[in-house]
Amino acid sequence: MLQRRARPDPATLIGSGKVAELKGAVASTAADLVIFDHDLTPSQQRNLERALEVRIIDRTQLILDIFARHARTREGQLQVELAQLQYLLPRLAGRGAQMSQLGGGIGTRGPGETQLETDRRKIYRRIRHVEQQLENVRRTRRQQRQRRESAPIATVALVGYTNAGKSTLFNALTRADVLESPRMFATLDPTLRHVVTPSKRKVLLSDTVGFIRNLPHTLVSAFRATLEEVQRASLLLHVSDVTSPVAAEQQAQVEEVLRELDSQHKPRLYVMNKLDLLPEKKRESLRDSDDVVHVSATQGTGLDRLLESIDREIANDPVQRVRLRIPQSEGKVLALLDARSRILAREYRDGYVDLDVQAAESVLRRLKAFMAAE
Repeated sequence: MLQRRARPDPATLIGSGKVAELKGAVASTAADLVIFDHDLTPSQQRNLERALEVRIIDRTQLILDIFARHARTREGQLQVELAQLQYLLPRLAGRGAQMSQLGGGIGTRGPGETQLETDRRKIYRRIRHVEQQLENVRRTRRQQRQRRESAPIATVALVGYTNAGKSTLFNALTRADVLESPRMFATLDPTLRHVVTPSKRKVLLSDTVGFIRNLPHTLVSAFRATLEEVQRASLLLHVSDVTSPVAAEQQAQVEEVLRELDSQHKPRLYVMNKLDLLPEKKRESLRDSDDVVHVSATQGTGLDRLLESIDREIANDPVQRVRLRIPQSEGKVLALLDARSRILAREYRDGYVDLDVQAAESVLRRLKAFMAAE
C-alpha cells in the first residue's frame, strides 16, 4: 500500500483515511503483522498498533530482526544486540499496563520506582556492558591491524549492496568457504584472507556487511568495528549485481554509506558481478575499462582481469622491474623469486642465473646484492 503526502502525519505517519483503509485490508486478510517501509517514531508505532490492533514493525526493526537471525560469531551477536537495545530504548514507554506511574499526593507510598524506569535502567546497564565488550573486540582488531600494517600488505575491502554476490566473489578469489546465500545480510562478520596477485604480491581481501538504502544509523554505529575494515582499506572493490534493474540506484546508496564512513575518496574498482545471468548478446556488448571489470564469481569469468586491475591500483609495496644475476648455488634466493615474483626471462650461464623479474619493493630489498648493473 502506497501513499504520497506532502509531509508525514506526526501521529500515524499515514493519514487517517489511509489508516482506515489499512484497517480494512488487515481485517480482510486476517493479517497479524503490518510492516512499514519507513522509520516510525515510538508514538506513531503505538498509535498505529492501537488503531489497527495488530503488531506493527518498521523498516529498522525488520532489518534488525534479519541481522539477529544471521549473527553467527560473538562479535556479530554483540553488534546486533547493541543496535536492538538502542532501537528499543525510546520505545519502552507505554508497553504494557504494568508501567503505570506512581500515585501522587501526601501519604501515598509508591513502589519506589516505576517498571518503566527499572527497564530503562536495565537496558542502559546492558548497553554499557555490550559497548565495553565491543570495545575489547575493537582493541583486539586494532592490535591485529597494527601487526598487519607493520608488514607492507595492502587490504582490499569488498563493499556493495546486499545480495550483490560479495561473499561468492570473496570465495572465488581466496578459495575460502564463507557462507554464500541469496538472503539479505548473510554476511555480518568481516573475514580476511590472503590473495596473491599476478605480480606475486600478497594482499588481504576483506568481506564486509552488505549495504542497503537508508541504512539505519543505529546499525552504522553498532557495526563500526566491522566497517573499520572499509575505512582502513587501501582499495575498495564496489561489487554490483549487473542484472539488477536498479543497479545505478543501489550503487548510489552504497556511495552514500561510504560518505557516512568518510571513505568516499578511497580508490575503487567497480566490479559488475553475475555476468553469467545476462543474455549472450548483452554480455558481448559489455566492455571493461580502467576502473570497471565485469565478472561472474560463480563461473570464474573475468577473475584474472580483476586481479590484474587490483595489482595495478594498489600503491602499497610497489612493483618494480629489475635484472638480477644470482649464483646457481643460491637455491633459497631462487626459490624466493619463484614464489614471490613474476619472472619474465631466465638464462643460465657460467654458474649464474640471469633473470628479468617484476617483484615488490619488499622482496627486492632482500636481493640488493644480486642486482645486475644496468
